[in-house]
Amino acid sequence: MGVIAADVDGRRLRREQNRESVLDALAELFGEGIYQPSSNDIAERAGLSPRSLFRYFDDVDDLNRAAIERQLAAAGPLLDVGVHPDARTRSKIDSLVEARVRLFETIGPAARAARVCAPRHPVIAARLREGRSYLRNQLRDLFARELEGDKVALLPALDALCSFETHELLRGDQGLSRPKTVSVLVRALTAMLDPFGGTT
Repeated sequence: MGVIAADVDGRRLRREQNRESVLDALAELFGEGIYQPSSNDIAERAGLSPRSLFRYFDDVDDLNRAAIERQLAAAGPLLDVGVHPDARTRSKIDSLVEARVRLFETIGPAARAARVCAPRHPVIAARLREGRSYLRNQLRDLFARELEGDKVALLPALDALCSFETHELLRGDQGLSRPKTVSVLVRALTAMLDPFGGTT
């Protein structure tokens, strides 16, 4: 009985190791800008046969979903902005921008892959919507004081400025360095939320 149990445990461990190897391989491909690799590409990178991939995943979509979910989940601790809503506006802006840039740098490959896969994968599309909603609500809570009354109308623009898409535009399309990206975002948010400098 002990030998059988050990054999079962060994097979389970090998299965889990192979599954993680596949996810690692796909994460590497995402990191190289390959967001829709073939099963052959993934298997070759993982050191497995293409046929064996689907012992661990239902199909390529299931594999993509699992890899994206794993990478996004690992970034969970980076969601904390590290500043209280009662802090001065400029302190909140500085902390928020640093936190968002750090988050987007970390999740970049998975976030890009998610946006490629979302149109044909409802689960990933829902995950993106949930993430965007979380980040938008974080802004609403952090800047509740600054967004009182009519100023709540600024929230959609604030959300857009602090989004992954804007980060991609600044870093990728416009070629800004990290420090320049931080500076641009801080200045834009300050103009919106604290235009008279340190009044709140």
